[in-house]
Amino acid sequence: MLSEFRFLENLRQKYSLTKTGDDCAVLPKDRRTDLVVTTDLLVEDIDFRLDWSKPEFIGHKALAVSLSDIAAMGAKPVWSMVSIGVPEKIWKTDFVDEFYKGYMNLAQNFDVELIGGDISKTPEKIVIDSIAAGEVKKKKAVLRAGAKAGDLICVTGRLGGAAIGLRLLENGEKFEKSDHKNLLLRQLAPNPQAEIGRILGEKNLATAMIDLSDGLSSDLAHLCRVSQTGAKIFAEKIPTESKILSFKFEIDNFSLALSGGEDFELLFTVSPKKNFQLEKELENRQISRIGEITANVEIIELVIDNETRILAPEGFRHF
Repeated sequence: MLSEFRFLENLRQKYSLTKTGDDCAVLPKDRRTDLVVTTDLLVEDIDFRLDWSKPEFIGHKALAVSLSDIAAMGAKPVWSMVSIGVPEKIWKTDFVDEFYKGYMNLAQNFDVELIGGDISKTPEKIVIDSIAAGEVKKKKAVLRAGAKAGDLICVTGRLGGAAIGLRLLENGEKFEKSDHKNLLLRQLAPNPQAEIGRILGEKNLATAMIDLSDGLSSDLAHLCRVSQTGAKIFAEKIPTESKILSFKFEIDNFSLALSGGEDFELLFTVSPKKNFQLEKELENRQISRIGEITANVEIIELVIDNETRILAPEGFRHF
């Protein structure tokens, strides 16, 4: 069976789709500005579970995943639309009101206007479609295709927190009674790096960028494939979620940072010539330089204790 990524690639080739392949589509708005637009589908029991989450968290996440895409294009989010299909039994509860409460709280944090959407009835499961748009200077959207050999590879924040949150939920941990609410929220209500993405775009710092939704190994592979480059990353420089160390699961914290997914941090490349400016513009933000882009097309090298191995892309997949 085709993976979702292969399916989308086949679709692009079959119908000669030229505006797909990045976190957002880039459309002309006026002489000075381009519009970046993204859409994300959340399906009950695939992307969220009612027995794990609150309606408010689900509303937050529905917008957060779209704002993360906009951040990855170096754009400022400006408006959104959301459509939701719910079963009749859910309609009779306060789910929809609480969903919009979470959605609108996050929208207000980033001054994003809700301009429309739709609501309908579904037979059994909740289905949510979030559309969001941002603005960026003409021809200045940060694409996945701009990385060059020698560029530094950077990530925001710490990686693996959302994956450990998911495992806690899978092991029966409930948010209301949990002592690890911060980790659970990394999975249930992630915070998009919208401000950092905007700065990277406005200051023309990132040569390429992608949001970490599928996992570091997969998303770095996506970026290298489109840029026709390779990468070398160093294990000791990858910022893992330190609290993972206190938990004992079937997978270690470093592996979760590589392939856990849904961190919604940013992975970006920057020219070494702009490293000083990067540090100055983002001096109060957690930015880690984890490696560099190479000329070995689509080869990802991982250096652990001075030994180099080829890193296969792993991470979240819908199919």
